[in-house]
Amino acid sequence: MKALVPARGTVEFAEVPQPEPRPDEVLVKVDAFSVNRGETFLLEDPPPGWRPGKDVAGLVVQAAADGTGPAVGQRVVAHPPGAGWAEYAAVRTDALAVLPEQLDAATAAALPLAGLTALRLLRAAGAVTGRRLLLTGASGGVGHYLTELAAAAGAQLTVVTANAERGERLRELGAAEVVHAVAGARGPYDLVLESTGGAELPRALDLLAPRGRLLWFGQVSREPVRLDFFALLNGPVSAAVEHFSYADVDHPDGPDLHTLVRLTAEGRLHPELGLVDDWHRTADAIAALRGRRVRGNTVLTLD
Repeated sequence: MKALVPARGTVEFAEVPQPEPRPDEVLVKVDAFSVNRGETFLLEDPPPGWRPGKDVAGLVVQAAADGTGPAVGQRVVAHPPGAGWAEYAAVRTDALAVLPEQLDAATAAALPLAGLTALRLLRAAGAVTGRRLLLTGASGGVGHYLTELAAAAGAQLTVVTANAERGERLRELGAAEVVHAVAGARGPYDLVLESTGGAELPRALDLLAPRGRLLWFGQVSREPVRLDFFALLNGPVSAAVEHFSYADVDHPDGPDLHTLVRLTAEGRLHPELGLVDDWHRTADAIAALRGRRVRGNTVLTLD
């Protein structure tokens, strides 16, 4: 089969063996996949044998031998550990969700990584009704989903985005306030959700209320963070800084994917596709994503 493989910091097509599913896996004919920024980082120095592709949607063409999961002919969205940028992908039956008729493959492919991250961040945050939250780096898919979910849960959310048009869209989705830099945010906040790193994290930390929490879930600036212990004595006393990984869960991805699919089908979550193109243009899409010329999710479709 054809697949996209790492090559010189981006991807190129190669002929690879079609995957042979294990007993607890289905074989999916991929109709669409999403490109995540983290995958573009990995392409710069890919691990040996690694192939990108964590967000896919398509058609089950071979059911799991152990009798679990969807039947042949059912459409699914899935979150495999990799190798999804290909004509076929093998996926564990507990890492997918069946799609309803009204949800197309391109929209569904935009759900897994960004949606799972937002959903689990909000769970880690705990009860947010009536609480003041600050979300940095809110322009991407995680920021979009988290804004909708947090607003629906009753949070008073301030989002940070450098893009004015994106900010207006986040306001429409429920953000209480939009600022274009952390310096423009007005604390104190009960909780900070931080994805930028670099100099922005300590600035956001300064806006916490005493004994507040900062959940650190990304570093898109790719700049290291420097913290001054003594500076905290004049600001967010006894603040907690917690590293967050969306993959640090004790249950499979399937149930959470089902939740995301259900919310989308009910019109309560609205994936936004910033770029949809043919998968033969994946290298161009990666370049656009790296250059931050795309707002929303980047989805590639197969012929």
